[in-house]
Amino acid sequence: MSTGADGTAGSPRRAAVLGKPIGHSLSPVLHRAAYAALGLDDWRYDRFEADEAALPAFLGSLDGSWAGLSLTMPLKRAVIPLLDHISDTAASVEAVNTVVFTGDGRRTGENTDIPGIVEALRERGVERVGRAAVLGAGATASSALAALSRICSGEVTAYVRSESRAAEMRGWGERLGVAVTTADWDAAAEAFDAPLVVATTPAGATDHLAGAVPERPGTLFDVLYEPWPTRLAAAWSARGGAVVGGLDLLVHQAVLQVELMTGRAPAPLAAMRAAGEAALAARSAREPAAG
Repeated sequence: MSTGADGTAGSPRRAAVLGKPIGHSLSPVLHRAAYAALGLDDWRYDRFEADEAALPAFLGSLDGSWAGLSLTMPLKRAVIPLLDHISDTAASVEAVNTVVFTGDGRRTGENTDIPGIVEALRERGVERVGRAAVLGAGATASSALAALSRICSGEVTAYVRSESRAAEMRGWGERLGVAVTTADWDAAAEAFDAPLVVATTPAGATDHLAGAVPERPGTLFDVLYEPWPTRLAAAWSARGGAVVGGLDLLVHQAVLQVELMTGRAPAPLAAMRAAGEAALAARSAREPAAG
């Protein structure tokens, strides 16, 4: 017998991840591992490809068996007008990655990326820093700034490619209460003097910086998880620096999603991480060797 979101016995429940593209998502692996560990045998977690145009109809088609949704790009902002309430955390960056359906039919939006970043860093012993650097200025960078507002007591320098991006990051800093300065992407290697560096850029974007890692680096949080390790993360580890990866973030934000949707806490972090690692290893084994 499964349990409902309030922890009581109930009918089978459903959840899913939505986005476009969605085929690469590890969320089903993580959530299903959590259900198995928690004994939620009647819970299902699926994936559906949906863009902004399809989202309203999808939400409208869901019945009372649905407990929640995980959202990825491009839906994190598009969903907000379709919700009854969003948390202060989600509102702070205008991004919802989690929708929870309450017993009375209300749709509540949450952002687990921000506390997920904080928890992933805390797990590696990073609870407070005096300053930090952020590489990139996309949606993940704003979540990184929100997380840094909780753990960084000093200045955050963002390395970006254009003045328009620089202005966006300074604006997010003002909104989130973070002292943000900006610098040109060409000077990104200077970021490595900071005790904490958060890389939020797409795959390959930081490869050219691998040779600039200092002798005694601090902590690198690289939000990518595939391919892993990135060249930057590998060079950082080789120098003895601490590295937090994208899988760490993915697992920690999923832990919070499972707790919100099922009402069961704590979610099984170790089982979820093991399932994610196994899935990534299987993907890597299926890829043809380069050369």
